[in-house]
Amino acid sequence: MKRRNFINQSLKMGALASLAGAIPLELLANTPYTKPFFKISLAQWSFHRALFDGSMDHLEFAAKARSLGCEGLEYVNRFFSTKAKDNSYLRQMNARAEDEGVKNLLIMVGREGNLASPDKAERSKAITNHYKWVEAAQFLGCHSIRVDLRGGIKKTEAAMASLDSLNRLAEFAQKANINILVENHGGFSSDGSWLASIMKKVDRNNCGTLPDFGNFCIEKGEDKLCLEEYNKYQGIKELLPFAKGVSAKSYQFNDKGDETAIDYYRMLRTVKASGYTGYIGIEYEGSTHSEKEGVILTRDLLLKAGSIV
Repeated sequence: MKRRNFINQSLKMGALASLAGAIPLELLANTPYTKPFFKISLAQWSFHRALFDGSMDHLEFAAKARSLGCEGLEYVNRFFSTKAKDNSYLRQMNARAEDEGVKNLLIMVGREGNLASPDKAERSKAITNHYKWVEAAQFLGCHSIRVDLRGGIKKTEAAMASLDSLNRLAEFAQKANINILVENHGGFSSDGSWLASIMKKVDRNNCGTLPDFGNFCIEKGEDKLCLEEYNKYQGIKELLPFAKGVSAKSYQFNDKGDETAIDYYRMLRTVKASGYTGYIGIEYEGSTHSEKEGVILTRDLLLKAGSIV
């Protein structure tokens, strides 16, 4: 359906729109789902293979997200790594999002230095490296950037270094009305209790978490298989009190459309119980299905589980 026709049809369906809330009408009109308690966004990493091999351009992301029924965009800085200060390019991103009727939400920032490093100079450089992404997020109308707490060697030292980095970075970001979000994203940060203990000590209200359903591997072996994994359901519960976003990681699905490694019903019950009602971002990372199929399966599972929990 062409977008103009869709808009015209949507205007004629005002009563249904009021029931559907933020979930796109085309997803709810012909399904048994009731209105879930959250909105759906799309993490750009879901299409990392297409973006890396050039079959999809970064500027096509907004249209792709809208075509799949997602209303929020979660960018990854690696896919426009040289454009953080290019206002002309950022304007194109804004225009694409506006044209598709989707909202820029956050930038997932990586490879900008070690915020958990015990070395003060290294840590300061990493903090400064993030400034441009705070400013880019402000230009794009995002509410947050996501950061990684990497570089730590000992738990206690890494916690102290992380606390210092988050307070300093959040102080800078506060001027731009941008949040600094920490994701459980490997290493110490995938230990829910460790990350939650840091968040309790951060002295900034614009610092929070981006709990991810699947990133709870603390240590991987040389074969990249997980050697130590934190309990994902406990971890999500520990991180939700500080959440300003939620990431729905997915890998593989059974013939019923359920994720085989993550109990989405249990996860969404926990999210709902926490009082969170914001965006939940689809982040498909599997290889069994195509990236598009993986996103659709994750979206439909979110709608199904979200309508009954």
